[in-house]
Amino acid sequence: MADGTKAVVDTSAADGAADEAALAAAIDELAGETAPSPTSGADAADRTEADDTGTDDPDDTGAGPAKAAPTGSEETSEITAPLSADEIRAELAAGDAKRKPAPGPAARPSGRPPQDPQPTHDPRDTATLPRTLPAPLRHSGDKIGHRYRLEECISHTETFSSWRAVDEKLRRAVGVHLMASGHQRARAVLAAAKSAALLGDPRFVQVLDAVQEGELVYVVREWLPHASDLAKLLATGPMEPHEAYQMVRQVTDAVAAAHRRGQAHLRLTPRCVLRTDSGQYRINGIAVDAALRGLPAEGTDEDAERTDTRAIGALLFAALTHRWPFPEDRYDLKGLPKNLRDVPPDQVRAGVHKGLSELAARALFDQPPHHAEPISTPEQLAKAIALMPRIRQPEPELPVFAPPPRHTTHALPTAPNPTRVVAAPGTGPMPAAARPGPVRRTRRRLRRVIKVTAWTVALGAIGVASWQLVDTLRHPRTSVAATGPSPSATSPTAHAAARTPVPIPVKNAQAYSPAGDSAGGKYTVGKAIDGDPATTWITSWYNDQLGPKPALREGIGLLLDLGSAQAVSSVNVQFVGATTAELRIPGPQAAGDPAKAQPGDFTVAGAKQSGTTLDYALESPVTTRYLLLWMTSLPKDTDGTFRGYVAEVKVSG
Repeated sequence: MADGTKAVVDTSAADGAADEAALAAAIDELAGETAPSPTSGADAADRTEADDTGTDDPDDTGAGPAKAAPTGSEETSEITAPLSADEIRAELAAGDAKRKPAPGPAARPSGRPPQDPQPTHDPRDTATLPRTLPAPLRHSGDKIGHRYRLEECISHTETFSSWRAVDEKLRRAVGVHLMASGHQRARAVLAAAKSAALLGDPRFVQVLDAVQEGELVYVVREWLPHASDLAKLLATGPMEPHEAYQMVRQVTDAVAAAHRRGQAHLRLTPRCVLRTDSGQYRINGIAVDAALRGLPAEGTDEDAERTDTRAIGALLFAALTHRWPFPEDRYDLKGLPKNLRDVPPDQVRAGVHKGLSELAARALFDQPPHHAEPISTPEQLAKAIALMPRIRQPEPELPVFAPPPRHTTHALPTAPNPTRVVAAPGTGPMPAAARPGPVRRTRRRLRRVIKVTAWTVALGAIGVASWQLVDTLRHPRTSVAATGPSPSATSPTAHAAARTPVPIPVKNAQAYSPAGDSAGGKYTVGKAIDGDPATTWITSWYNDQLGPKPALREGIGLLLDLGSAQAVSSVNVQFVGATTAELRIPGPQAAGDPAKAQPGDFTVAGAKQSGTTLDYALESPVTTRYLLLWMTSLPKDTDGTFRGYVAEVKVSG
């Protein structure tokens, strides 16, 4: 610098070299801290953030022993942070210029490589973003995205806040996570939310929206008002074996399916597992909860699979013992004593199911007791559960009634018989042979009962004969058919072979809506005919139930294409939730393009039924290429809307 500032500096060469060495060391140290590291101070503070209640450690999923929390919070780390690397480099360059003579070539510091005076930065590099920004301050009644009205703050941490809100456009309750867009985790949260939204598995709480708007990032998810999380279910005590079995089976199947599609949860806690009123378990916060709390999905897929498998083992351990499997108290559950390590549930509480206890130990511990083989992936855990004998709910005990007392002839009441003949005064007693004894009275009653029964049978026979006669007169073709060969003349083997159903593959399926709008996901409709009842096609959701007017919509359908005209004799449909539907075939008006025909252009082949499994057995085979499953009533979801879940459709000829 040749503007005279050089004269202001009055330091020796030794002091300049010492300052330069100190600043160089600071740059190297800061450069090591700039890259994201799971052991850095800011990340360690991030990892101690609360869960949904703001009090739990994210490491409590069973990933290992609890780590000591750092003494400084995120806010303190941000205040006391040193200068940035660019600021230190600028200060070092200024010091070098002050110590250099004005003329002559610039001397290069010995032992240090030359540096670019204008280093380029990738705008996608989140390392330059702040590690900590306070959660955006919002109040009840505020509106997000001109659509979501905040109602109640569920949890609040230094980084983000979670709210119950109302979608004013669709008139339904939703959950909203809020975070500052300038936070270092913001992009990871958006990426995790968008990948979770593409999962499309009804066993997970669906992500509905993920938006960065100005200085705010918000993630919108489903809201299940009538569901209870596992922590609440365990508040009163451990689960029964069949309930714990259903929980771990459903959760494992869902997590294994997510891993097959490249998704991981990484923070599966009792507050993330929800049970609906129908007994189904749904998982909340896949990928998003981990991103919100700074748990990136770094490392290998094996690490993510082991993390989720260990978390499921911890859930099963807590469900069986009513204790958290680590020394810390978590989720209103008391932790284990510190001297107990790798202990199976059946050694913590008496009466625990042996098979479930072994399963929890194999999933939770790296070295299970009794030299059992550990389970390291959700897929292995799902296979181990499938090999177990199914644990069913015990049958309710019937009340015990005392048998009625047996009445014998000598135990009859001894009250005077009003029909008994009383001898006139002055006459002698009747002979024993002339007195009506108990045996004669019993015979007399028996004869009366026989007469009444005979008359009843006779009248019934007369009524049946009269009904058959009237039916014969009304339907003359019945007598003509009777002249043919009798059913007994037909071979039993040929009769059974004629009624053996033959599966007919469904070539294609599409959603059918007479209103012209979408009745459901067209890319997932194939799940209804893929042969796997575990996958479902989900219809569009509606605020009101289907049905005749004044309902806004009469019904929606699933149009099945058999590829060519086939003789159809029966159709089996499996739903998730009670659904009302009927089976229809195209009429002459719908022969051209059934997808564009109206419901009245179809003919009813199978009468309307309600339930989760519907069987349409046709009286005689119907030759058709298309079948319409016409749904007129859908189950009500936990968020108050109506939507249908078609698990599998099977057609037989």
